[in-house]
Amino acid sequence: MSGCCWCCSALRPRYKRLVDNIFPVNPQDGLVKNNMEKLTFYSLSSPEKLDRIGEYLFQRASRDIYRRRNGFVVIAMEAMDQLLVACHAQTLNLFVESFLKMIQKLLESTDPQLQILATQSGVVRKTLSDDLVENIWEPVHMDKIVPSLLYNMQNSRYSNKEDTTQNNPTEQSDPPQFAETCMRELVGRASFGHIRCVIRPVLRHLDNHQLWVPNYFAIHTFRIIMFSIQSQYSYTVVEALMTHLDDHSKSSPKIRTSIADTLSKIISIAAGESVGPSVLEIINSLLSHLRVSVTRNQSSSNDEQLYQEALINALGEFANHLPDYQKIEIMMFIMSKVPYSQPDRIVSVGKGDVLLQSILLKSLLKVMYNIKKIHGHVGTKYQTIHLNTTFPPSFLEPLLRMSLAADAEMRLLVQKIFHTLIDRHQNITKLAKPTVNVAQLDLTIEKASRPDVIFIRKHGPEIYLALYESLELASNKVENVESIYTTLALLAVELASEETILELLRLVLSLQDLSLTSGQISISLKFNLHAIVISLLVLISYVCNITSLMDYANKIVEIRRKEASHLLPDLQFQYDTGLSSRLPPILLVDQTVLSECLKGAGLDSGKLQQGSGYNSISLQHRHSWVDSGRNSLGDINSGAAELDSGGSSPGVQKKLPGEELTFESMKRILTENNNNHIMEEEKRLQLSHFFRNAPFQDLVSKTQPKHDVLQSKLSEIFNTLSVDPRNSSQPGPPTDTKPSQAPAYEIHFPELFVY
Repeated sequence: MSGCCWCCSALRPRYKRLVDNIFPVNPQDGLVKNNMEKLTFYSLSSPEKLDRIGEYLFQRASRDIYRRRNGFVVIAMEAMDQLLVACHAQTLNLFVESFLKMIQKLLESTDPQLQILATQSGVVRKTLSDDLVENIWEPVHMDKIVPSLLYNMQNSRYSNKEDTTQNNPTEQSDPPQFAETCMRELVGRASFGHIRCVIRPVLRHLDNHQLWVPNYFAIHTFRIIMFSIQSQYSYTVVEALMTHLDDHSKSSPKIRTSIADTLSKIISIAAGESVGPSVLEIINSLLSHLRVSVTRNQSSSNDEQLYQEALINALGEFANHLPDYQKIEIMMFIMSKVPYSQPDRIVSVGKGDVLLQSILLKSLLKVMYNIKKIHGHVGTKYQTIHLNTTFPPSFLEPLLRMSLAADAEMRLLVQKIFHTLIDRHQNITKLAKPTVNVAQLDLTIEKASRPDVIFIRKHGPEIYLALYESLELASNKVENVESIYTTLALLAVELASEETILELLRLVLSLQDLSLTSGQISISLKFNLHAIVISLLVLISYVCNITSLMDYANKIVEIRRKEASHLLPDLQFQYDTGLSSRLPPILLVDQTVLSECLKGAGLDSGKLQQGSGYNSISLQHRHSWVDSGRNSLGDINSGAAELDSGGSSPGVQKKLPGEELTFESMKRILTENNNNHIMEEEKRLQLSHFFRNAPFQDLVSKTQPKHDVLQSKLSEIFNTLSVDPRNSSQPGPPTDTKPSQAPAYEIHFPELFVY
């Protein structure tokens, strides 16, 4: 019988006999080393047999796993490891197939010992550095390797260090930790073309095992990937996550929130390596997801709001780690996506657009908040950016438009954006609410730089006008008034200069006039305006250190404390109904006294004496908001002389940022005696532009008298010049008089033809 067995074994292929000989009778004896050396030599000399050797080892190990003979399984795995390390031939590819099937078989076992054994292979290291570098990245291999590693990384409860004691204590290893090490090496050695081969099975594994909610393991895994990957490839991981978010567009908000949250936790790592178009691609993709979320029916649900917050956080985290110039570009890009109504559009923004406006402004605020949070501390390399670079016209103008939005919450968001961008000395919290106790605030004040002074000289009037008109809105709440005060207070502190002080005082007087004359705002809002007027006056006198102005402001404060405490901070939503809005002069800020205080300090108070009506600011400071596509006469009516009423020019309406101009505001402009050379120069250029570009019929109609009052005004002017004008009822020169013989004073609106 033994002879029969010997004959049968002699007929078996040599490689099988060699494999059988490495197994001892008793598994505790371990691998038969002499026979293992013979098998290794045979494999090296006959590499074409290596795939058969691997397949036979897999079959024996599978049989032993089924029979629960774990000792022989360990020997088979050790033999495969040694063959893998020793062999270098191209035929090793086929051997790896058997090796990977072996690992899969071990991982599918319910025995923790065998699962740990599967994680202890060096198959990834071997194949990465050998001729298998292309083959190992095939999906058929990655779909086995990556999930195996992830499975061990997430199931730390299956590891028991007491049961994994080996002969060499230094070789003891925690299986999840070992799997993480393998994952880091795998990702670290992946080229650009192979990154997606690793990411796809990761995402599929997280989907199949429902590991997104909660997303602790997902965040842990992607952090390992991002810190292990070659830095220039990190954008690919972010792009893959965004694409996966697209694939889950119909999934529950909780899953989408978890994916977006995972993205927010790793996106900052990719920011440093993202340049050029890739930056805007990431931002645009995040904004697109926000826009889609807004359009969902469940957009008002809490889960959907959490998803939007996660996207906003991702947006802010990404912007944090970009260079300063790219941060400005991102803010401009986000602002360009905010929908707003156009003056020439019949349909205004809808409910969905209003929600999108709010979300995009929150995104912008998050970006700026995170930037200030990281860079605003002392000791960082952050350099203060001048306002002309922070507020380019393409960013400032839409921001000012949104400051006049119909929704009060929207306006509040815009003011918070202004606060974050204007404040450079951490004064926001100190100036959050109006106060007359400025000396106790411990403000940080520095002299304004020349570029900032130039900026506020150019754009200050339109900024102040937008703030003024925002305070006119009847829907304002206490928070809105306080936020506008904070904006003005920050401007006063950050831009302390002679020009800024004069303009701010002029605005202060305008706000007081608004509270006294406006019939469209509530009495509570009027009292709020009086409170911020005195608060700003105290702040301005403190910032510019004008003693006489400070004494005058304190005098008003003391009088109000005794006789009208409701005109002082804190602001209230509702006041006693018995209080009257008619106030005695002693409680108000006197323009004449202000002028005397400025003169006493050696400042030119001429601009302050021009009038307190900041609402009558000249058109040239608003020309950037005028739609360049229109060529209406209403856009240049400031060049006309003392037109009587809005009815004489139908179609000309009030020009809010992005809206029409009112004729009444233009009339007030023309009645002012403006001696400022710069304003006159801009006015002259506008008139010249109109004369050169307007149609002839418009010029003719513009120069014709349209009202008796206008003609009487002209007669009055001519009388002051000691000139005997003709009968004002004559609409024009007599028919027998040639145009060249007509006196100069009969040419209506001569300034239209002077350039």
